[in-house]
Amino acid sequence: MAHIHEKIDFTVAIFVVHQDKILLIHHRKLNKWLPLGGHVELDEDPEIAALREAKEESGLDVELIGERPPTTEPGTRALIAPRFLDIHRITDTHEHIGMIYWARPRNHSLALAEAEHHDIRWCSGAELDTLQPAMSNAVKWYCRKALEEVKA
Repeated sequence: MAHIHEKIDFTVAIFVVHQDKILLIHHRKLNKWLPLGGHVELDEDPEIAALREAKEESGLDVELIGERPPTTEPGTRALIAPRFLDIHRITDTHEHIGMIYWARPRNHSLALAEAEHHDIRWCSGAELDTLQPAMSNAVKWYCRKALEEVKA
């Protein structure tokens, strides 16, 4: 998707955990190992964006993990809070505010989005240090934290 603002965009990252492994994609354009994710579009809230990105990039329907406050009523819908937030620079003039979610798969029909990714795979914590190209320390930290916190 095109950027919705010249200086900043909102994005989601979905760290999907299953059987003590984390789902990662080798991003074709960025040549990096990353979680599922992408931009929050203008007609979406972050929760809808996370579910859509997970499905588009992996074929998986996922369950986001987190607390939804009991405050939904007419005119208000409570959202599952992201586990973490970050801001990361994309270019000298553009940044992304990232909403970082933990998730579990609801189905197991994994599919590679060939136009966007070279590879998709489940990785153990030990495999994170051997991925090529090497994963950033920030993404590796989130992977390990998700593996630690999400149990079957």
